Amino acid sequence: MKKTIFYLFLLISVFIWAGCKKGNNYPGGKISPYIPIYDLRELYKGGDVQLTVEKMYGSDKITGIVVSDYSGQNLPSGLLMIQDKRRLSQLRGIAIPIGADAANYNSGDSVTVTIAGGVLTRDNGMLQIKNVSASSVTKISSNNPIAANRVPSSSILAKPSDYESTLVAIVKGGFDPIPAPTDTYAGDKALNDGFDNITLHTEANATFANKALPVSANFYGVVLNTQAADGKLIPQVRLRKADDVQVLSSTISVTPIVISGFINDVSGTDGNYEYIQLLATRDIDFSKTPYSVVVTNNAGASTPTGFPANGWATGGGSVASGSNVATMFRTFKFNLTTGTAKKGTFFYVGGAGKTINGSGSTSIASANWIRAFNYTTQDGDGFGARNTGFFANSGNAFGMAVFNGTAVTKDSEPIDVMFVGSGGSLFSGGANPQGYKITNTDLYDIINPITLQPQPYYRQGSNTLCLAYTTPADQGFYYKLGGIYNVRLGRWVKARAQSIVQLSKTSSINEIEGEFPASTTDKPGIVPTSIKE
Repeated sequence: MKKTIFYLFLLISVFIWAGCKKGNNYPGGKISPYIPIYDLRELYKGGDVQLTVEKMYGSDKITGIVVSDYSGQNLPSGLLMIQDKRRLSQLRGIAIPIGADAANYNSGDSVTVTIAGGVLTRDNGMLQIKNVSASSVTKISSNNPIAANRVPSSSILAKPSDYESTLVAIVKGGFDPIPAPTDTYAGDKALNDGFDNITLHTEANATFANKALPVSANFYGVVLNTQAADGKLIPQVRLRKADDVQVLSSTISVTPIVISGFINDVSGTDGNYEYIQLLATRDIDFSKTPYSVVVTNNAGASTPTGFPANGWATGGGSVASGSNVATMFRTFKFNLTTGTAKKGTFFYVGGAGKTINGSGSTSIASANWIRAFNYTTQDGDGFGARNTGFFANSGNAFGMAVFNGTAVTKDSEPIDVMFVGSGGSLFSGGANPQGYKITNTDLYDIINPITLQPQPYYRQGSNTLCLAYTTPADQGFYYKLGGIYNVRLGRWVKARAQSIVQLSKTSSINEIEGEFPASTTDKPGIVPTSIKE
């Protein structure tokens, strides 16, 4: 035993000696001279940081793409602002005060900056590297493309430090109040992109300060922060030049009906109990101004199969002669031709059951039902075969759309649309595209707002957003969409989002038309879709 231990010790010693012999050492990794801006910003903990090679993990420089541009005279003078995404693909920016030389650099320039010896500090809300001379900056190349970084205003407001000194795209932005013909960029303007209001600031001497404001546009600007007395960062977006505005529209179009909620999988049998909740944004007399609602089900058994050659008008499904055995339709239509709905009120379309959560649950027959019939025994209004459930409960995508009038064709564009899921034969491009047309909503765009390319179908271009299926099945989950539609502006000022309320057999209508669950000190309530004047 002792001999065994001795020989084992000797063998280990030989390996250690061999590994330590001069010339056999692993040389190790070489530290990059460039510290990612993400890591650099993390060094700041509220007090000034003297930047040394040791504190920067062996690095002494940063490198990135310039986003500042002084041609429009709208940025704080002397600040060179660059961004990179060298760490975890997280885009971060930093400002470097180098005086008048900052104007010598253009957006898209690639630069390196020696920052060892500088001081990382926050000055009037902006994190900056001070004590860096203009000679410490070296330009590597010019005219490098900068990918559009579409950021919701709510994200910037929530984490202003993450976006500071970076170039962002505020897409489909508009102003509140609606700009008058004489309104210009000069000063602070409340810019809304459907997620929140953020300040668009323009200096009085900016070259574009006196240009008229658009109704809807994409705004490309740099995020700057100021600091409140309590230390809170207050972000603002600054355009760099007039070309940073991409006008999308100069007119206002108000959607008369918006989709506000629905239930696709009630507790128990679905047939005759599914329904869609809609919100009127103006007074509607359906006998004078008819509309229609079309649903689509793209389950594998739905007929006709393949891509929907006639879009929302595809119809399909069949019932075997002398039986109730049906194949599922692709689209099914409800005509809204009688009744009224007051501005700001909810109304319903769906099965004749008119209960909140399937058979035996609370009756909501007293609600405003504009169109309801037993779709298990009656075909759709114009197309779509009778069925045991017009919404899917899992698998491929289903959707719903509202149309002006009752004559829906493959070329009809809806006035509002919503989808759940993304699977199935939904869109085929090429010379003869086939699919479900969308319209401009909080989720979809007929024209890609970044590339400006046409994309009139769901699953085409950037039109990929959708709600998600809920699980498990048969639980009475109601999709409460929330969101705020501003009638005066003709736009969503708060986008709809998926919130789920689990209904019981005794649930009341307030659970789908009011704030439910109600707000508590620990958790906000789930509010319904609403309109704003």
